[in-house]
Amino acid sequence: MPDKNTLAHLQTVTESLESGATLQTRYLLNGALPAQDVASLLESSPPKERKLLWELIEDKNQGEVLQYLNEDIRLQFLENMSTQRVVAVSEHFESDDLADLLQHLPDKVVSEVLLSMPPQDRLRVEALLSYSEDSAGGLMNTDTITIRPNITLDRVFRYLRQYKKIPDMTDNLLVVSRSNRLLGTLPLAKLLICDTKTTVRDIMETDHTAIHSDTSVSEVAQVFEKMDLVSAPVIDRSTGKLLGRITIDDVVDVIRDEAEHSMLSMAGLDDDEDTFSPIMKTTRRRAVWLGINLITAFIASYVIGLFQHTLNQVVALAVLMPIVASMGGIAGSQVLTLVIRGIALDQIGSANMRWLLNRELIVGLLNGLLWSTVIAILTAVWFDNIKIAYIIAGATIINLLIAALTGTLLPIFLKKLGIDPALAASVILTTVTDVVGFLAFLGLATIFLV
Repeated sequence: MPDKNTLAHLQTVTESLESGATLQTRYLLNGALPAQDVASLLESSPPKERKLLWELIEDKNQGEVLQYLNEDIRLQFLENMSTQRVVAVSEHFESDDLADLLQHLPDKVVSEVLLSMPPQDRLRVEALLSYSEDSAGGLMNTDTITIRPNITLDRVFRYLRQYKKIPDMTDNLLVVSRSNRLLGTLPLAKLLICDTKTTVRDIMETDHTAIHSDTSVSEVAQVFEKMDLVSAPVIDRSTGKLLGRITIDDVVDVIRDEAEHSMLSMAGLDDDEDTFSPIMKTTRRRAVWLGINLITAFIASYVIGLFQHTLNQVVALAVLMPIVASMGGIAGSQVLTLVIRGIALDQIGSANMRWLLNRELIVGLLNGLLWSTVIAILTAVWFDNIKIAYIIAGATIINLLIAALTGTLLPIFLKKLGIDPALAASVILTTVTDVVGFLAFLGLATIFLV
């Protein structure tokens, strides 16, 4: 999300481009602003201006800016580059960032980029590409500092001085055996205060937090949150061998991406939806979910059509119908949001599922009794018909109970089927609460009024 500074820079750039003064814009894009801000500037610009801004960024700076762009916009630029240009802009990428970029490019381009790399770097990237993008292996980088347990701290210091620069987010050194099996960690804070004659084995920490390479990125984020980690080693589950490490900056990206995913999925939008994507592209993406919504709307309309005779006789029912469906929809959405959040945090399982379901049903019943009474009183005063008041009260209670039941069980059922609850649950829930609301209200009206 662009901040106020980004929007201010955007205003400056827009005015410069409109006046034809591109020198100031070129200066902003190639040194005055950090790459992160340039990326935000591009993401905040409409397509025509974005293309012009990209052309004003010097070749040597384009690679760094690409790393901070969202996937959708990054691919727009990469698709228009030759393979040689892709190789050039990705030359200084870290192994994990390069692996992320290559996962979305054609196989031919990937092969040429890999062949252009030094053998050791190529092996690192190929190893990262072998893991799922949504796993710890896909998230990790291979830039680590490892030491043996039998050396002295004095020797560790001499070893570290050979580095021109230690990897970012290095808060500890990783202690490994000759076969590269992780034995423990040596925090830099402890290294600095201990006697240099002490051996690594004497002060290393063996109760470290290590993450298996097949762990999902959601679980990784939870581990970092619970343990307040800056970095964590990644190991092979079967051998215990060190593969790489994950740093907090990558975990922050995961947390942000998951938050955006949940928010956008509720509206049927893609995670990497470009705010300023072209008209036809945006139209195609949104048309799919509008079509699905249309189908659900016809289902609800069909249910209403079954009671056309009842509606013709009691016009008040048509006025009151939306109230029942709306109350169920809101109640269901509250439960649905809570359960999806619980699933994402791994707080819901077979051990507590029954308690949660019972609670939501009781809450639904209590709210149903409360608000059905209010609705019944208002209906009786409005239409001067006590029967309709009782009917709408009964339908409201039924719909709130069904909303609680559906909101609780639907996300869990979808997850077991391998379907993302955040993406599909809200559409299904809306259909259920509309259909049940109309069916209960008009069904009861048919029984007691007609």
